[in-house]
Amino acid sequence: MSGPEVITLGCRLNAAESEAMRALAADADDLVIINSCAVTNEAVRQTRQAIRKAKRARPGARVFVTGCAAQVEPETFARMPEVDRVLGNREKFDPTSFRRRPESQGGRAELFRLGIPAFAGMTDRVRVSDIMAVRETAPHLVAGFSERARAFVEVQNGCDHRCTFCIIPYGRGNSRSVPAGLVVERIKALAGEGFCEVVLTGVDVTSYGPDLPGAPTLGQLVERILKHVPELPRLRLSSLDCIELDERLFELAAHEPRFMPHLHMSFQAGDDLVLKRMKRRHSRAQAVETVARLKAARPGIAIGADLIAGFPTESDAAHENSLRLIDECDIVMGHIFPFSQKRGTPAARMPQVPPPIVKARARRLREACARRKAAWLAGLVGTRQRVLVEKDGRGHAENFAPVRIDRAPDGEIVEAVVTAFEGDMLIGAPA
Repeated sequence: MSGPEVITLGCRLNAAESEAMRALAADADDLVIINSCAVTNEAVRQTRQAIRKAKRARPGARVFVTGCAAQVEPETFARMPEVDRVLGNREKFDPTSFRRRPESQGGRAELFRLGIPAFAGMTDRVRVSDIMAVRETAPHLVAGFSERARAFVEVQNGCDHRCTFCIIPYGRGNSRSVPAGLVVERIKALAGEGFCEVVLTGVDVTSYGPDLPGAPTLGQLVERILKHVPELPRLRLSSLDCIELDERLFELAAHEPRFMPHLHMSFQAGDDLVLKRMKRRHSRAQAVETVARLKAARPGIAIGADLIAGFPTESDAAHENSLRLIDECDIVMGHIFPFSQKRGTPAARMPQVPPPIVKARARRLREACARRKAAWLAGLVGTRQRVLVEKDGRGHAENFAPVRIDRAPDGEIVEAVVTAFEGDMLIGAPA
């Protein structure tokens, strides 16, 4: 094995940042890095499980844990005997963090702040600073992925909003943006290396810009990328907040061929009272209207969405409103999260929905999304699609439909006719 083994949980931003850490620790063949997620209690549990599994598989390796769960709950991982070091979201981009004896930051005083017993050797094990004090982002500007097909570029980090269910701002800090010139420079380099598609990522991507000189919008950033990197065939965005979709971005999403016709919306719920209690900033009607406008302008656009099942106080009628949103917004790629009671969030103190009901509602939402997706995929049979082949003949069409094309070259965009679909995968043949 050359370089560290990196195990990633959670979002696309984590996936991108894992590649940056892989480069920073390139000489550490004896290292396993677990890049954790804190979005749900299940994600934290999976992180602990991944740590134990990694140590069993490689008992002689050093195991470092970083990411949002490590930032929010460093004491949880510092107490695990399998863990050699806990790194915060700032420290994971410091090359000294991956050395065997990093320069100490915080020491016993930091352990006391975290409520961790300061026993011998512990001061080198925990490097977690105050994420709210961080003002910069993406000094690493991720170099992409080895398949040379799709790359992820961080343009924003952190979040200024305080949704009542969400712990992520405390793991990522306040919103901060990467200057447009740096983003364009990085994407131009990636296109020159042969990447056909770039995905712009962040914690709250649509909040891009207010902290930069001139307060540019995300739409202006996308426009600048498309103008200054004409050799890039495809540009895609990660999750969006529909209330922050600026008009320039809407026009590009509706009419620009190189801007991929697929948007993933952070809806979370389809009921106005639940949205209010979540402290979301959009209404149900605004969500429906946004999708209707997009589909009227670009009929083939595919919509994905995040939805939470069983938020505290959610009634049967409120749940039905979320179910109906799937059809009304034609959500063909749904990410369904059973509500997770995260300590330290306002929602954790609200009246809770019984766990069996939460589980049942999550299942209903998943089934509704699966039906919608199956109908969408069936409707694509017989169409021509431009597919970016990522690995082993598998890739994605412009609308992010998954496609398999036998004997297609990896890393290239292939024109294909969709002949069938099996399960969640379209089957294509070169046109």
